[in-house]
Amino acid sequence: MRVEADSAVVGGWRRTPAWDVQVMRPDGQAETREAADLSSADDRTLVAAFQAGRREAFDVIVTRHQRQVYQLCFRFVHSHEDAADLTQDVFVRAFKGLQKFKGESSLATWLYRVGVNACLNRRAVRQPPTESIDAAPRADARGVDPLTEIVRGERSAAVRAAIARLPPKQRATLVLRVYQELSHEEIARVLGGTVGASKANLFHALGNLKRILESS
Repeated sequence: MRVEADSAVVGGWRRTPAWDVQVMRPDGQAETREAADLSSADDRTLVAAFQAGRREAFDVIVTRHQRQVYQLCFRFVHSHEDAADLTQDVFVRAFKGLQKFKGESSLATWLYRVGVNACLNRRAVRQPPTESIDAAPRADARGVDPLTEIVRGERSAAVRAAIARLPPKQRATLVLRVYQELSHEEIARVLGGTVGASKANLFHALGNLKRILESS
């Protein structure tokens, strides 16, 4: 989902009218003029500034990364209201946890990790346990092009429902690879696994997705 729109400052943090998300700063303070001084700083500099006590650095982080975080959340929940709520939750968690960020991955990767965890936790709470399809016979995905089917049918309720039935790591891997276009190396860092595990999760996710769609 591509978003092309101008942004405006609302309620202290930046809001993009195209998807109408307003992320409120956890400390209740409005965005300051000093944030403009950091607008061209790279992520590493912003993190260092925030950890040194410059809370306005977090305003820039939100402005820079909230669209990607919202898009990630929307791919999991397919609801603007829920995705906006999750986006707020992600940045609240980030605000509280950024002091412990050591820079072992990029800031974007770290935010994706926070986002994936928030989305999976939300779904686990709202969705009753179902039988895992890990144990079901897997369709052979080598002879099909399920990626094309997903992309073409991403607005389809059937596709969304099928993705929701995937085991958590398969679903997360598919969302990150197909929709967020992360590399397997990046996905491994987000999910805390290996490149091989990421490739295997995607392969099984596509096979399971094809099987679910064909049986529905």
